[in-house]
Amino acid sequence: MALTMAMTTDCGSTSRWSMVSLKSALPPLTPTASSIKLPCRGRRSPPKCPQLVRSFSALSPVNPLHFLGFSDLNSFGHSFTIIDNGCRFYAMRHGRRVPKLNRPPDQRRALLRGLTTQLLKHGRIKTTRARASAMRKYVDKMITLAKDGSLHKRRQALGFIYEKQIVHALFAEVPDRYGDRNGGYTRIIRTLPRRGDNAPMAYIELV
Repeated sequence: MALTMAMTTDCGSTSRWSMVSLKSALPPLTPTASSIKLPCRGRRSPPKCPQLVRSFSALSPVNPLHFLGFSDLNSFGHSFTIIDNGCRFYAMRHGRRVPKLNRPPDQRRALLRGLTTQLLKHGRIKTTRARASAMRKYVDKMITLAKDGSLHKRRQALGFIYEKQIVHALFAEVPDRYGDRNGGYTRIIRTLPRRGDNAPMAYIELV
């Protein structure tokens, strides 16, 4: 009724109606003007569980978050922190690939320890390219520990290499052999694929 009266008065005075008169004719937006009670989803809910959600009765407000009851929020960016179900989101693991070698972590570590021990014992072994690339950093680390020569580094090497005699021989020969070399203690030479499963093979040897 108020809307029609405002329009008739504006049409009687001028040929065009204004937006100010239209907004003044609309009913005010009050929290208790029109509300809908929504029960909670839980079976055992406290007595003060129903929430008040305002219904859409007029023009959309300028800030929808104030319309929904979040008076302390001014942007939609805060709503992403409110809507949380306990999960955490992480970025993609680009460039962090770990060679799994088709084995669980304990078996993979045992395999790398065995390959490192055999390479330091014989000086050259033949294995797959994936295993050779994966064990390369561990061999370089053992040689770096041997170049230091301290008791702590020796105990670290004893905890990784299976044979004790190889550790003592490594700590005795490495300072003279690789004293002037900073890294790059191994060399990988590709060879023919393995017969049977056609797996790419390679030789890995000490420089």
